Amino acid sequence: MVKKPKTKKHGLVRKLIKHPHEPEKAEISISGADDLYREIRIENTLENEEGQKVKLKQGAPVEVIVEAEDKDTTVKSD
Repeated sequence: MVKKPKTKKHGLVRKLIKHPHEPEKAEISISGADDLYREIRIENTLENEEGQKVKLKQGAPVEVIVEAEDKDTTVKSD
C-alpha cells in the first residue's frame, strides 16, 4: 500500500447545528488554521469499526487529516 502525502491538524467540536430539513452538522475549530478559515462544518455522521453510524459530541477533540495523491503535490522549497 502506497502512503499518500498528508498532514494532520487537531480540532475541537465547538457546537452541533440542527436544522429542521437538513442533517445535523458539527462545527469544528481547527488548531493552527488562519482566523478566517478556522471553523469547518461537516455532516455529523461517522462510522465506527463495527460499521455502526455514530455522531460527534460537543466538546469532542478530533483530528482533521488532509491527504492527496502524490501526483497532485510538489516538493516544497523553503
